[in-house]
Amino acid sequence: MTPTDVYRAPMRSRRDGVDPGLAVQRALAMDVCGIGGLLAPPPVDLSEALDATERTYGDPAARRLERFTQVLDGSFVWSRDADGLYLPGRIDGPWRYDSSPEAAAVDLVHLRDCEWLDAPVAEFDVPPATVHTFARGGRNFQQTHHSDIAEQTQRVWDRGRR
Repeated sequence: MTPTDVYRAPMRSRRDGVDPGLAVQRALAMDVCGIGGLLAPPPVDLSEALDATERTYGDPAARRLERFTQVLDGSFVWSRDADGLYLPGRIDGPWRYDSSPEAAAVDLVHLRDCEWLDAPVAEFDVPPATVHTFARGGRNFQQTHHSDIAEQTQRVWDRGRR
């Protein structure tokens, strides 16, 4: 992993009854990026969270959480809001668990600080590899592998921060 890696961050719960737009809305309001996986009791540290995730949701979920926690600060993420607009962000902090009722309601409990651009990006400005990863669907936070993705995302980021 390098700080210029780029990830898809749909922030969609695996619980079908959770409105995905609310999780993204909460993430933007709190300047975080996250994934779901409610744990009871709330973990006190990452080791406990990984163990509890494996017991509750299985080994694949624990591995996803571990990968999320290992993303380097400075890495880019792309999400989409309820209207389907693209939102670039940049990871900026360690993992933490949010045990609040509000986090549980939208199943966005495993968090990293994230700086988001102030405005969504029009699809024609979004790197094609990012558009493709979202078109495939899915709920996983995952790295986007394409030779130009970091450079293209950096350009979008630099334009949006002016």
